Amino acid sequence: MSPHIALLRAVNVGGRKVLKDDLLGLAKDLGFDDAKTLLASGNLVLWGKAGSDADIEKRLEDGLEKRMGLRTDFMVRSSAELKAIIAANPFPDLVEARPSHLVVNFLKHPIPAGDIDVLRAAITGRERVEGGGKELYVDFIDGIGESMLDRDWKKTKKAPVGTARNWNTVLKLAAMVGL
Repeated sequence: MSPHIALLRAVNVGGRKVLKDDLLGLAKDLGFDDAKTLLASGNLVLWGKAGSDADIEKRLEDGLEKRMGLRTDFMVRSSAELKAIIAANPFPDLVEARPSHLVVNFLKHPIPAGDIDVLRAAITGRERVEGGGKELYVDFIDGIGESMLDRDWKKTKKAPVGTARNWNTVLKLAAMVGL
């Protein structure tokens, strides 16, 4: 059975802590054959218990709320989808030059095409944004720490729900699923 990658949104910040053992226990509670975590930022790889991304997201969200009383979003992608996300990288020059400045925003729902233009227009820094569907790729030219991108996007009322991972993390997740 192909693995799925489950990425939590807004955890281990602002007092919303979800530890490795919590994630592995959640996977076990939900009947997955095996699970592994990566880093301490809400990255979970699951094997077994097939289903659509949306079905797995719902089970994880409901299960986390039941287990810990915490409601947050999960963004789930199959290993095949992760492979396609890596292949679709519109900034291949950044892979070697500055992979920690290249971020993939994994979105909960596909972003309407017109919203990407609204988000681009709202950027006050030098960040570049490409993509569509359920992924946005961001080049944080000047680094993430000083970026106002999140604030700029929230002002548009079009900010998509998702969670971001830098390119190094994306590749580590790919390695975990055998890509």
